Parts: sequence; structure tokens; C-alpha cells
Amino acid sequence: MVTLAEVAQHAGVSASTVSYVLSGKRSISATTRQRVEQSIRELGYHPNAGARALASSRSNIIALMIPLRTDMYVPVMMEIAIAVATTARTHGYDVLLLTGEEGPDAVRRVTGSGLADAMILMDVELEDERLPLLRGTSDQPSVLIGLPADTTGLTCVDLDFAATGALCVEHLASLGHRDIAVIGEAAAVYERHTGFAERTLDGLRARARELGLRVLHRPCEGGYDAMAATLARIFDERPATTGFVVQNEAAVEPLLALLRQQGRAVPEDVSVVAVCPDQVAVQASVRLTSVAIPAQEMGRRAVEHLVAKLDGRGGDRVVLLPPELTIRASTGPAPAAS
Repeated sequence: MVTLAEVAQHAGVSASTVSYVLSGKRSISATTRQRVEQSIRELGYHPNAGARALASSRSNIIALMIPLRTDMYVPVMMEIAIAVATTARTHGYDVLLLTGEEGPDAVRRVTGSGLADAMILMDVELEDERLPLLRGTSDQPSVLIGLPADTTGLTCVDLDFAATGALCVEHLASLGHRDIAVIGEAAAVYERHTGFAERTLDGLRARARELGLRVLHRPCEGGYDAMAATLARIFDERPATTGFVVQNEAAVEPLLALLRQQGRAVPEDVSVVAVCPDQVAVQASVRLTSVAIPAQEMGRRAVEHLVAKLDGRGGDRVVLLPPELTIRASTGPAPAAS
């Protein structure tokens, strides 16, 4: 293993000069810095992480808090996590993944132990118990991938889910659908007031009222049996339903299968719009009109804003990515009333 002393000898400088170049604690001339950095590259030197942390008071680690719950669609969460990790690495940071449902205790553990220089939080609730701790920790920056009810003193990155809900209902309304059913996430997601689910529903309902549409929302656990019970309930309560908005990846294929069994053709009899990853939409038995979840973009932007904060270049802000609806085979004109 190459040592710091060997780098110093190769560059023709003192060991302390190499240390200052690595830590940035003292101003070093551009010529000397370039010579040291070239020696580091040529020799393949990697500073000891522990020593570097002691010298700089930084761990060069970002904590990513991503509770993995059974009622969440894990592939999307992991796609965001991978984007966070790869973007962080390009900025010289590693990622510490925290997957437990510890809430404020996890924040306290990270801030109190110096495990990480900064935090990214996912699965954000409207009244998230972790937020007061983040607002009180000015020396440890944080970014939320998600949007709480009160964003004061926070940096947030997310898809604009309220606009997403509105966009879905606008598309169905433009095709003549007047009765729309929303098949949502599992009931527990709404019970803990998870931000993305609540905001989608709020945006959809508000736009539906403006357009004079009737909306029926039913949470669903996903899976065939749960979807069968939910669909039966929807048609019992609203027999004239011709449009569906689905925000539950696990319910997509069971819904399409049940509609086929009932003799309801998609899109001739019933139209379906999904809020889901493109992969889910294009691999469904009927290619779904959908609003994609920009998982990679959300992860990348969260890290970039966090690194800007660590470098003293960023303030608190809310970044909402605009939704994009892709029309595929699952939506068409509403059938004529019989």
C-alpha cells in the first residue's frame, strides 16, 4: 500500500504539504497542488478513511434513511437508492443505508455519533416525526426525497404528485370519462399520511371537482384476492365507472386480469391510467398509459443539493419535478351510455 510519505517523496514536497492538499486546511500554490495530485494519481494513493476523518472532521459518508416497508413498492425505492449511491460516489462520498423503521431515533443516532456528514430521508410523511430534529441540526445538512406539509427550513426533492393526480384525471376527462375510480396504495400508507399518496389524491380530487367528474377512491393491498374484492366494491357502488387511476404497482396486473374475466375490454369499455415506473407500464398485459416515477432524477438531484449544502453553496429549497404522461394502449374514448 502506498503511504503518504511516498507520495511526498515522489512529488518532492514535505509530508505535511501532502496532508494539507488532501485536507484543504491550508492554502497551497496551484503548481504544488497539481504536482501532489499528479503523484497521488500515478502512485494510486488512497488516504486512510479513519485518519482522513480525524484530520478533516468529515466522514465523507451520506446517510440514506429508507424504511423498507411491506406496503411500499421496493423496486422504486431501491432505484432511487442506487441513483443516490452512484451520484454520491462521483462527488467523493459513500452512502450508509439505514433501512429500519426507527424514525427520530435513526436521526439522533446519525447526528449524535458523527456516522455521516449529511442525511437524505425517504418515505416522507406529511407530519413526519423526524423533521423537528432536522430543523434543529444546522451543522448536519439534510435533503428529503418527498414533501411534508410544512417545508419551512427544509430542502425537498420530489415528483409533483399533486400535478400528477390532476394530469391523470385531465386525460380521462378529455376522453369523455365522467366516473373515475382511484385504486390506491395499501390502507396503511394513507393511515400514516405518506406524502406522495396523499398529494396525488388531493391533486386528482381538486381537478376532478373543477371538471365536474365523480371520483371514488379505494385503497388496495395489491394481489389478486384484494383486487377482486376492491373491484367488486367499486362496481357495486359506481356501476357507471369507466376510468381507473392506479397508484399501486402490485394491483396493476390483477386489475387487468379481472377486467378481462368480467368481459370488460381495455380500452374499449374501461380506460386505465397508472402512476408507476415505465417498466411496469410497458410490461403489463396491456401497455399502460402512465405517469412515470423519475426515480433516478430524484436521487441524483437530492445528492447534488446535499453536496452543495456541504460545500456552503446551497440554501433550503423545494424542487418539484413536473409529471409527464405517456399515452399507450390502455386509454381510449369513454363508451357510449347504454
